[in-house]
Amino acid sequence: VQLQASGGGLAQAGDSLRLSCVASGRPRTRYMMGWFRQAPGKEREFVAAISWSGGSTVYEDSVKGRFTISRDNVKNTAYLQMKSLKPEDTAVYYCTASEYYSTFRTGRPDYWGQGTLVTVSS
Repeated sequence: VQLQASGGGLAQAGDSLRLSCVASGRPRTRYMMGWFRQAPGKEREFVAAISWSGGSTVYEDSVKGRFTISRDNVKNTAYLQMKSLKPEDTAVYYCTASEYYSTFRTGRPDYWGQGTLVTVSS
């Protein structure tokens, strides 16, 4: 599976941005998709994940209520809608995919895309 993320950019605090991630290739199984981020000088952290059907989602505590992950399997695309952005959301955001949810929690999903930079100014 190859993942191509887009949608990052410069925003002001309180703004919204939507990240997209297009998946290509032929996975052996249905896969979950998720997002990680890495802020300058900090370790990479889990942000959100979504099941194949879209019926189950999970979020890191600091983004709950502000970020929404979704997917469109017809378009092979996952989205991360980010609202009420804060300067502390500034990071490189990585799209990921994996067969098992546990890999997201351990920070080791099977597939990674290139990052897209989100910069939030105060």
